[in-house]
Amino acid sequence: MAFRCQRDSYAREFTTTVVSCSPAELQTEGSNGKKEVLSGFHVVLEDTLLFPEGGGQPDDHGTINDISVLRVTRRGAQADHFTQTPLAPGTEVQVRVDWERRFDHMQQHSGQHLITAVADHLFGLKTTSWELGRVRSVIELDSPSVTVEQVAAIEQSVNEKIRARLPVNVRELSLDDPEVEQVRGRGLPDDHAGPVRVVTIESVDANMCCGTHVSNLSDLQVIKILGVEKGKKNKTNLAFLAGNRVLKWMERSHGTEKALTALLKCGAEEHVEAVKKLQNSAKLLQKNNLNLLRDLAVHVAHSLHNSPDWGGVVTLHRKEGDSEFMNIIANEIGSEETLLFLTVGDEKGAGLFLLAGPAEAVETLGPRVAEVLEGKGAGKKGRFQGKATRMSRRAEVRALLQDYISTQSAEE
Repeated sequence: MAFRCQRDSYAREFTTTVVSCSPAELQTEGSNGKKEVLSGFHVVLEDTLLFPEGGGQPDDHGTINDISVLRVTRRGAQADHFTQTPLAPGTEVQVRVDWERRFDHMQQHSGQHLITAVADHLFGLKTTSWELGRVRSVIELDSPSVTVEQVAAIEQSVNEKIRARLPVNVRELSLDDPEVEQVRGRGLPDDHAGPVRVVTIESVDANMCCGTHVSNLSDLQVIKILGVEKGKKNKTNLAFLAGNRVLKWMERSHGTEKALTALLKCGAEEHVEAVKKLQNSAKLLQKNNLNLLRDLAVHVAHSLHNSPDWGGVVTLHRKEGDSEFMNIIANEIGSEETLLFLTVGDEKGAGLFLLAGPAEAVETLGPRVAEVLEGKGAGKKGRFQGKATRMSRRAEVRALLQDYISTQSAEE
C-alpha cells in the first residue's frame, strides 16, 4: 500500500492509530562523531505521514503525539518509527512532519527526476544512481565525461520547464499493467508489496518511484547545477541544488563575497586577481624566510660548536623553526661524539625534536626521548626525529641524556 505521505506529499499532520510497539535499538552518530546505540521502540501505525527512507531519499523527521521520531524505515508494507518513548497499541495519535525537511526533499527529488529525464533526452546520458545529500545532491551518469556545454544545456532546459509550470502527477498501477513495462525505473525492491507507484512530469518523464514529490515544477523555483566530477567505473557525478537550497547557497556566496571585498579592499570582479597577488607575495616571503632560516641555522651550528659548553650533551630550543632547520644544524656540527638535542615549537605545548649523535646511543635513546615528550618519531644513522606534545618535559630529556653519558664514561 502507499502511505499517506506518498498519497499527499503536502499534508503536514494527520490522525492515525498505533498498531504495535516493540523494543528496538538505533545505531546513530553522536556529537563527537562516534557511533552510539540508542535504546527505544519501533512504533507501527495504521498509516503514516512520515516517509521511510528509500529510493535515494532520506527519511522524514517529525513527531507522534509530540514524541520525536528519530528514524523511519520501511519493512514490507509497513513503516517502523523509532522513538525513545513507548506508545500503546490502539492509541489514537497525532502525527506531524518536519515540513522544512520534507519540502526540501520534495524539491531535490523532483529536481533529480527532471535533470535525469532532460540529460537522457538531450544527450542520451543515463542515470545509474543518485544521492540526496545534506548540502547538495549528486546524480551518477553512465558516461566517462560530460562537457561544460552539455551541463549548460541541461541547466537551461530544466529551468525552462520549471518556468513552464508543468504538472507532476502520481499514479498507482498494478504489477501486471502493461504500462509498467514502458515506465523508466531501476527495478523494484525484493520485498515490494502492492501497486507500482509512477511519478509523471507532464510531457517530460514517467518514472517508478516511492518518494515524495512536488505537484508542479513551479514549486522547484530554480535548479542550479554546480558542476561535474569524475565518478567510479567510468561514470560522471553531476552535483545540483534545487529550490530553497539555491537561495541558501546564494546567501552564503554573497556573504563570502562581502567578506572578501572588505578584506581585499576591492570589488568582487577583482577578487581572483587580488588573491593571486597575495599568493605570489606569500611565496616570495616564504622563500626569503626559508633562506634566512637556513643562514641562521648555520650560524647557530657554529656558535654551538665553538661554545665553551660544547661536549657531552648540547641542547637548543627555538620557538621558530622546522625539521630542516634542525637538520642543517646537525649537518653543520657533525655531532658524532656529542649528543645534540634540538627542539622547535611551543615551549610548553607541541613541537618537533631531533636527537643526533653516535649511532648506537641515538638508537637506544631516541624512542625513550619520544616517550618522555609524549610524541612519536623514527630515525637511522645517528638521527632520531619526530613530533612531541609535551615540550615542557625537555629538562627531563636533558637529564636522561646526561645520565646516559655519565654511565658510558664510568664504564670506560
